[in-house]
Formats: sequence, structure tokens, C-alpha cells
Amino acid sequence: MKELKIFCKNTQQYIECEKGVKLSSLLGKIKLTLEGDPLVALVDNKLKSLDYQIYNPHDVEFIDIFHMDGRRTYIRTLSFVLQKAVKELYPHHKLSLDYSLPSGLYGEIREIEENSNSIFAPKLLSEMDLNLIKKRMEKIIASDIPFEVKKISNREAQEIFINNNQPEKAKIVETSHKNYVSVYYLDGYPDTFYGPLMPSTGYIKVWDLKSYYNGFCLQATDMNDPTKTPMMIAQQKISDVFKENSDWCQIMDVDGLGTLNKVVREGNIVSLIQIVEALHEKKYAEIAKEIYARRDRVKVILISGPSSSGKTTTSKRITLHTKVLGLNPRVIELDNYFVNREKTPKDENGEYDFESLYALDLDLFNEQINQLLEGQSVELPRFDFVKGDRVYEGNVISLGEKDILIIEGIHALNPLLTDRIPEESKFKIYVSALTSLSLDENNNISTSDNRMMRRMVRDNQFRGIKPENTINMWPSVRRGEVKNIFPFQENADIVFNSSLLYELPLLKYYAEPLLRRIPITSEAYPDAIRILKFLSLVEAMSPQEIAAIPPTSIIKEFIGGSSFTY
Repeated sequence: MKELKIFCKNTQQYIECEKGVKLSSLLGKIKLTLEGDPLVALVDNKLKSLDYQIYNPHDVEFIDIFHMDGRRTYIRTLSFVLQKAVKELYPHHKLSLDYSLPSGLYGEIREIEENSNSIFAPKLLSEMDLNLIKKRMEKIIASDIPFEVKKISNREAQEIFINNNQPEKAKIVETSHKNYVSVYYLDGYPDTFYGPLMPSTGYIKVWDLKSYYNGFCLQATDMNDPTKTPMMIAQQKISDVFKENSDWCQIMDVDGLGTLNKVVREGNIVSLIQIVEALHEKKYAEIAKEIYARRDRVKVILISGPSSSGKTTTSKRITLHTKVLGLNPRVIELDNYFVNREKTPKDENGEYDFESLYALDLDLFNEQINQLLEGQSVELPRFDFVKGDRVYEGNVISLGEKDILIIEGIHALNPLLTDRIPEESKFKIYVSALTSLSLDENNNISTSDNRMMRRMVRDNQFRGIKPENTINMWPSVRRGEVKNIFPFQENADIVFNSSLLYELPLLKYYAEPLLRRIPITSEAYPDAIRILKFLSLVEAMSPQEIAAIPPTSIIKEFIGGSSFTY
């Protein structure tokens, strides 16, 4: 007898089933029209494995690799297979998956000293090493081994991960405030993940492992074509910044979230704040010094970066530091060079595309910048966003001997924006929050999620935008970044990393209450739950500790209390 009715959101139909049936068993009863194979499902807007058993009526939506939660599930599963293969081949080494690259996840294999948690430099992997790992992974995937999940005590989990030479994972368990922990097993090998896996290793179809830097790049399927892996893109400057940040975290003895939690718990976060802010101050001074060293040629400072990286504060801080050296920065706002509304290009949906490079009057912009560089006076325009027209109000400027122009915008590093301006006159800065702090040894923290939390807090406090609206618009923001910003980041003369080692405990204090207000019926709910689950692992800072953040900090752009005007 059929005991339950499940509503399938994919087909907008009810399915009759017995209690205790697995989600995977429902797939034979329905005809899905997904582009890819179903990998995981949203059950009442909560992400569940296909092994999840149904005992009550639910709304169910099956999702594939083209859905971000499907992609995350695929990558988690693939990472576990890599972890298992490395453990079998190199039992006295440790796998670290450090950060995201444009083409996949960057990882290293490091030797471990016997009877110690000390980790040596990365093992330089030969082509033979990579081929061995790939062959072992292929064997595990071909065996179609099912994953098991067990709830075990906090203490037992800590012992497992200490014995596995995963001290950061053990520290997260220790500071999790939970009596029991879910541990996944792959053919007897244990690990933790912060989201469900696919039912078995055989679900992995397309992947690759390629040599990169001092380690390798683990690749899942291409986001647009699941039949292949993405083209390998070498981004040396971004990789160098990630590596520098990773090394600095080790110098500060904060290798992962568990260690950072201990810093907060033991009352040492204010000291860390001071050190981190001093590092930023040093970086701003170095950038200003580099600009000053080229002052005879460089007159145009171009600043770009993705959403919520802190570009505005960065330009203000660089302005201050160049003034200290005797230069006189003048700000040019790209938004004032928008073409009149009727000339604005439209996107594929027939809507005005204000993020298009050609929404700017490139001819006028290049003409006026060159006139300024030649010593002429120009009248800068102002764009009237209400009327959608450019107006002139007598704002005439010229450049003196010590004057420099600071221009910030999403297209600032696109060569087409300044293609008629002499290259030697330009100094290009890319700003992004490139944290390489990891959750643990093989679970990295998404820089995109970090920026989204920054934006959510700022939007709620200063722009009256609800948290769910920020989450829902984020995919569109990300598409714009992929199109207009990321392709040009390697054009930068300097990459400034705006991440702060202490900001997760800070963002938890502000973001967690906002996320909890998002209703279960909201489209943003799955992401809210995912981030709340992650934040549950983070030890929050107190208001007294937050008060120790200086008013010039980049994070004040998002939480308020800055001494700068925005």
C-alpha cells in the first residue's frame, strides 16, 4: 500500500510511495527533464543525499551539476576519492586542498614527521606521481563504492582525525559545541564534509588532475559542458597571493578554522586584529611606494575587483598613503561616463546592460584622460541617473606636476577601456578577498561566500536590502564578475588581498541573525542553511572585541563605523 504522497517540484506532480523509500528510488517513478544526471535533492528546501529516506510528505526537487549545490556535492565527492587515493599511496603524507582556482581546486601533498603534527614543504609531484594518483582514483571510481555516514561521539571523532594526522579537523570537532558528529566512510576510510555526498563513487563521471605550481589542480566538470573539464588557466599573480596568504597563516600559527576558534575562545583575537590590520597598512604603504617610484611616468591608477572586495576603501587608503609621499590624487568616477540611456546596450533579455563595457562612452573617456595627461584642462561630466543623461556643471580640472588620477570600476583592468592611453602612464591594481584560510585540511573556504556575507551585511545595514535578496541576486553578480572582471585580473601590476584573518568570527556576529530570518519558503533558504551550517563551526567575536577594529579597516565599509565617507 502506498502510504505517502511526495510532490516533485521538477515535474509539478505528486508521487505515491512507501515510508522509508530512498530519494534515489523515486527517480524510477518520474521523468525528469534535467540537463544532467540528478546528483542530490532539495527536500523542503534542505539539501539531502539521494540516500535520504522519506518518512513524511515533502516537496522534493532533484538537482544536477548545473545547480551550484549539485556542483558542490560533486566536488565534495571527488575530493573524498582523492583523499582516499593519496592516503593509500602516500600513508606518511597529508593532502591539503587549499583554495579555489579558476579551473578547479589547488592542492598539495606534504610529508608528515613521525609522532608529530609538524608538516614539511610540499612534495614535488612528478608526472609519474600524478599518474599513480589518477590511476588509483580511477580504480576507486570504477569500483562504485557506496559512501556510509555514521554519527559518532565528539571525542571519538577527535581521536580518529588526530590519528589521521588531521589536527585542524580534530580542532573543529572539538570547538563545534556538538556531542555527536557525522563522519563519512569510503571503504573504511573516515572523513568529514560540510554537506552531503553523492551515493557512491560511480556517480563521478568527468574529472582530471593536472600539475600546477608546487602541487596540482583537481578539476571537476566544466560549468557549461559536463562532458569535459574546464580549460586550464594559469593565473600566476593570483596563485602567488593565495600562496603568500597561506604562508602567512602558517607564520601566525592559524592554519585552519579550528585554530582560529581557539584564538577567539582564549581571548587573543584583539591581538590578531592588530597584527592583521598592521599587515594591511604595510601593503597599502608598499603600493603607494611603488606608485611613487614611477611618478615620472605613472599618472593613472586603475583599480578593479569583484563585488564586496573593498575597492572603495582600498582606493581611499591608497589615496592617503600617496599623499603622505607628496602626491596629490584626484578621483575620476567611471559612472559619470555612462552613455545616454537610449544608447545603452541591451542584454539577451532586452534589458539595459549597465555592466557592459559599452555602456560607457569610451571615446570621451580616453579623449579626456589623454587631454589631462597632455596638461590641458577638461570639464568632467556628471551622469544624471534620474534623467539618464550626461550633464556638465563646470567641473573643470587639470593635472599638476604631483597630481595622479585614481579610477575605480569593474572595467578598470580591461585593456579596451584605456586602449588609447599610453601604457607607461598606467598602474593597475586588482583587489579581492583571497582568503586561503581553510575549514580543515581538505575543505577550503569559499572566497565567494565570504564576499557574499560582506555584501549581505552592508546591504542590510545601509541599503535597506533584505538578506534573501542579496543571496538571490548573487548568481547574477557572479556571472558579471566572470564576464567583466576575472578575465583581466592578471593584467594588474599589483594584487591586493583584502581578506582579513579575523573576519569569519566577525561576520558570524553580523550575518548569522540575518540568515536565520530567511523563511523556509524563500528561494534563498538552501544557501542560507548552507552558510548557517558553516557558521555554526565558527566561534563568534564579542561586541567588545569588534570595537577593537580600527575605523580605517576595510571591513568597516561593510559593518559600519568607518572614518571614511562612502
